[in-house]
Amino acid sequence: MRRDTPNILLINPWIHDFAAYDFWAKPLGLLSLASILRCHGFTVSYIDCLDRFHPMSSVRADPFARHGRGPYLKTRISKPKGLEDIPRNFSRYGIKKRWFKKDLQTLIEPQLILVTSMMTYWYPGVQETIQAIREVFPYVPIVLGGIYAGLCRDHALSHSGADIVITGPGEKQILKTAKEYTGFSVKQKFDPDDLDTYPYPAFDLQKKITYVPILSSKGCPFSCTYCASNLLNPKRMLRDPLSVIEEIRFWHEKYEVNDFVFYDDALLVDAQSHAMPLFEGIIKANFKVRFHTPNAVHIRGITSQTAMLMYKAGFTTLRLGLETAVFEERGNLDRKVTADEFKQAATCLKDAGFTKNQIGAYLLVGLPGQRLDYIKDSIDIVIQNQITPVLAHYTPIPHTALWEKAVAVSRYDLEKDPVFTNNAISPCRAETFSWNILSYLKNLTGSRIAGMVL
Repeated sequence: MRRDTPNILLINPWIHDFAAYDFWAKPLGLLSLASILRCHGFTVSYIDCLDRFHPMSSVRADPFARHGRGPYLKTRISKPKGLEDIPRNFSRYGIKKRWFKKDLQTLIEPQLILVTSMMTYWYPGVQETIQAIREVFPYVPIVLGGIYAGLCRDHALSHSGADIVITGPGEKQILKTAKEYTGFSVKQKFDPDDLDTYPYPAFDLQKKITYVPILSSKGCPFSCTYCASNLLNPKRMLRDPLSVIEEIRFWHEKYEVNDFVFYDDALLVDAQSHAMPLFEGIIKANFKVRFHTPNAVHIRGITSQTAMLMYKAGFTTLRLGLETAVFEERGNLDRKVTADEFKQAATCLKDAGFTKNQIGAYLLVGLPGQRLDYIKDSIDIVIQNQITPVLAHYTPIPHTALWEKAVAVSRYDLEKDPVFTNNAISPCRAETFSWNILSYLKNLTGSRIAGMVL
């Protein structure tokens, strides 16, 4: 490690939750900052507290099974105050504390530490991570960014333990922040408003690259009442399809990556000018790779042409942003799809060659005032269209249009503590948590899927 340039340490924190799993989850924003710092002459170090392949782990599972997904190591811990009555175990997901401390101790003391944050209700994991950092580097400034920091800034300032909390796109602030704390001034080599000028995220800092997230666009033109996408990325930005193809080529050829995960919030919006040229280029390049869309694609963008292109390009896991199939009730959520558009999209995907096991439609569960029979009807409608229903439990998100209603009906004080927004506890049910209802819906979905006729 060079000593003549400032050293910045970047850390992906632990998760504290009732359940967590690596469903193609990587800190793309943090690793993008790492690459920006590195290409501007900074020395960067990286510790992933969620590392499933830590050298001290005795687990030797196939890293490429399930297309790169897999379970995190977990350690049972006490439940947060106020959630003691939830009849489920609570855990720290990620590497052992002693491993993290040892990893920190092997590093040259950095001049600055950057910590990211994801779900708002995961902040206790951020807290514990920062506390552990302080034990080894008590005087190094710690900067917190990410989703929790952006949506709950005041809470993060009071409770995270970080010295500074950054909101908004970190790419626009990172070099200024780094200069402020290290004195190292550089000439900016990229345009924060042009995604094609960004260096590729520093996935090579990981111990194993089992999959690579791809971002071909930022932002979303919709303003769904339950979603914070347009709050976190208010500006819609698109990459040149050729630039995306070259990034796929880079990771595939240099690092032998075969699974790519689109993190776009609106991949199929304006498909004629963006997604379709991208898919056509991927097909022409003849990559032997697989693509996955856990963030969901917009159903309205699925036509016979886009479906066929996705199939030929190698899309293997498709998730559709349906949210509810009770269309007469969806006006309170969004206006991004109609019943006819859903049926047409399902037909196009099946005609293109996709199977029910490849296509899943997200259905929101636990919305404020949501009736159980609406969920059951949605499950049935999705299955009637030969699509697999995927239950997505609703998380109340501050500043979204649905937030005030969630606060009004919840049995918890959502505004007091983000930990109460955890979707695993169905926070918007006014009555006591019922594991039986969640189990019933899960079993109902499973039985309906088992009975699907191909």
